[in-house]
Amino acid sequence: MLTLSLSPHIHTSLTVRRCMGHVIIALLPAVAFSLFYFGIGALIVIVSAIIGCVATEWLIDKYMLGRKPSIGNLSAVLTGLLLALNLPSNLPVWTVLVGSIVAIGIGKMAFGGLGCNTFNPALVGRVFLLLSFPVLMTTWPLPEVNRLTYLDATTGPTILGALKMDPQGDMVANFDMMNKALGMSGGSIGEIGAIAILLGLVYLLCVRIISWHIPVSIIATVAVFAWACGAPVGIELLSGGLLFGAVFMATDYVTSPMSHRGMLLYGVLIGAITFIIRQWGAYPEGMSFAILIMNGFTPLINRYIKPRKFGERSVKA
Repeated sequence: MLTLSLSPHIHTSLTVRRCMGHVIIALLPAVAFSLFYFGIGALIVIVSAIIGCVATEWLIDKYMLGRKPSIGNLSAVLTGLLLALNLPSNLPVWTVLVGSIVAIGIGKMAFGGLGCNTFNPALVGRVFLLLSFPVLMTTWPLPEVNRLTYLDATTGPTILGALKMDPQGDMVANFDMMNKALGMSGGSIGEIGAIAILLGLVYLLCVRIISWHIPVSIIATVAVFAWACGAPVGIELLSGGLLFGAVFMATDYVTSPMSHRGMLLYGVLIGAITFIIRQWGAYPEGMSFAILIMNGFTPLINRYIKPRKFGERSVKA
């Protein structure tokens, strides 16, 4: 008996469930930082997103597609966790559930489920919420002062928002890289604490779930563009969703290129688009849009940038 499945076909003991489990483990430092700084609000958003994604996938599998539910592979849990970490910690539960339904129902299951989706499901849910509820999605609770509050959290601007509105303002002038690395600034639940994200990156590289090509090319491109344009490199690298997106979102197996050269091109273009949106676009942050745009180009990259076939020799004219 032969089992037919989508490419790529790789002979390995690594299962889908194990891959998802490794990524979830890599996210634990970011989750710990979010719970420490945002407390009950972060917990409510994370739990709501995971439950929403798992329930949506189970219902669609069972009652719409008529097949055995696939929630056992942990992909829905991971999507819910990634979605939650891309949201503010004071987002109402109903909004989180709407994002979960869109992420799984439209971003994943509408294409046929895991392995068939063109775009990163968690980012589909996040961008849908950002465009549909811009006020809710851009109201950022301040860390440390909101551990015991949820909907009535004390809010403030992010450093990227301040940089966009007033590049010479006090918030930009007093930017502390160490405080930002430790998570002591506003933003999405998972984007605070560069140290936590980098710990996750080291883990994923050690267990070989991802390679260095996409994260390094994204970060290096933004650094070069920021230096060339006279923008503050430290703020551009440590603020917003750059690190989180480069490590956990852009490296998604299904929606990123398969070859190393393709990954490098993919990462460079994500970094360039992100910086362009930050500098000259309407939004202070462009990471989510950049990744989704390049998700759409991934099939084209895979088509024209391929690894050499086994046994193939280059022919010189």
